[in-house]
Amino acid sequence: MRGNTIGKSFMLTTWGESHGLAVGGVIEGCPAGLCIDFEFITHELNRRKTGCTPGTTERIEDDKIEILSGISNNITTGTPIFFKIENQNTKPDDYKNLSEVYRPSHADFTWEQKFGEFNLSGGGRASARETVARVAGGAIAKLLLQAYGVTFRSWVSAIGPFIIKPIETIPELSLINSSSVKCPDKTLSSEMETYIQQLKTDGDTCGGIITCCILNAPIGLGEPVFDKLEADLAKAMLSIPSVKGFETGSGFEGAKAKGSEHNDIFLSDFTTRTNHSGGIQGGISNGMPINFNVAFKPVSSIKIPQKTANKHGKITELKIEGRHDVCVVPRALPIVEAMAALVLADHVLRNKTSRI
Repeated sequence: MRGNTIGKSFMLTTWGESHGLAVGGVIEGCPAGLCIDFEFITHELNRRKTGCTPGTTERIEDDKIEILSGISNNITTGTPIFFKIENQNTKPDDYKNLSEVYRPSHADFTWEQKFGEFNLSGGGRASARETVARVAGGAIAKLLLQAYGVTFRSWVSAIGPFIIKPIETIPELSLINSSSVKCPDKTLSSEMETYIQQLKTDGDTCGGIITCCILNAPIGLGEPVFDKLEADLAKAMLSIPSVKGFETGSGFEGAKAKGSEHNDIFLSDFTTRTNHSGGIQGGISNGMPINFNVAFKPVSSIKIPQKTANKHGKITELKIEGRHDVCVVPRALPIVEAMAALVLADHVLRNKTSRI
């Protein structure tokens, strides 16, 4: 199966299934001499773990990373970095009753049509469990980017019908982390949490939006024509399970504006008065903050009975049990940041060959 690798100079390949022995990844292209902070990697993995935000699955995993190659005495050697994270709380039997039906809005039908079979247990390779490897790889990409002063800030800007007003300044990290749903608006944060708890009682789910801002990205990242920076960011974000939308800068709202309103006027220091471009012009970073929104659909596994077709084309009633998130959005922040870090690390290394 193809499509398991992202990047051209800094590359991450992920492997493993939701209820297999382990998931993990291989990083190629990471330069030798990078100091690896294992506490930082653990911190990033813990941000993604269940139980830290309301409405998460009851599946609890330690997410302890084991690095088998590419790092010696906490320093990268320039060789492939191979790592694994064991699955310790698997329950494949939870999915036996689903073997003859196609779950609405899941990957069951499309994967079986493409490959002739589908690993039903937890969604197999299509499961969001795979994203733990992305967060681990993204943490190493972040360590590489720290040398350039690049930082990331993300927050939940919408859950279901609750949407915060546009924020002109980047929220403080303490304000984001003080919210159980990672929303910097205190009033909306409380309403979002109540909404999620009610959906859990109802057996239903919801989606939402994550806003991400990248600060201090070097000028010149991005490879026109087909590898524009926002194009690679879009692909990276849309590869995350449950993501259905991506916009950078003014996004769809910019379509309503006139050019005289939308143009980012240069100042004498070559910053811009506004940032409708989202830090990217002509597919290349311009030194302004890179900002974008990522939209997640509602979790497909609901406990409300619903109609579906079985593998013989007969309509039947389905009720999904087992362990599933009500809303994945709050714990997806480190996934979004990890994918952005992988894209930027790749373009930083690619940019070194752009000019003499």
